[in-house]
Amino acid sequence: MSTLLNPYLQFDGDAREAMEFYRGVLGGDLDVSTFGDMGGPADAPGADKVMHAQLTTPDGFTLMASDTPPGMEFQPGSNFAISLSGDEAEKMRGWWQRLSAEGTVSMPLEKQLWGDEFGQCTDRFGVAWMVNIAGSQA
Repeated sequence: MSTLLNPYLQFDGDAREAMEFYRGVLGGDLDVSTFGDMGGPADAPGADKVMHAQLTTPDGFTLMASDTPPGMEFQPGSNFAISLSGDEAEKMRGWWQRLSAEGTVSMPLEKQLWGDEFGQCTDRFGVAWMVNIAGSQA
């Protein structure tokens, strides 16, 4: 894999509808995982909301999105981030260190339920970044 740079959109409960709309416009394959899919109780508030959606188009575009997680505030106008994802762990950890330096870390870069290392930060210029380092493929 190497690394990818993609837009990542945040929605207020309608991420699935938005991503299905974008698939209708751009074509391609859409993968959607809900918060409930990640091991939480199926009847928990927000379990049916989108934790992560990824649209990969025939033209080589990748668009990612999620609903705002339960307990977090949706902030229109700042509902996007830049996503760096790949498997070049040391390079990506270096990018993370430089992006988060003098910025604000909202989620430390650490191993997550899905097996990857993931972190979120806002750099010193106010740009939101998401870094996902692919876990080893067994």
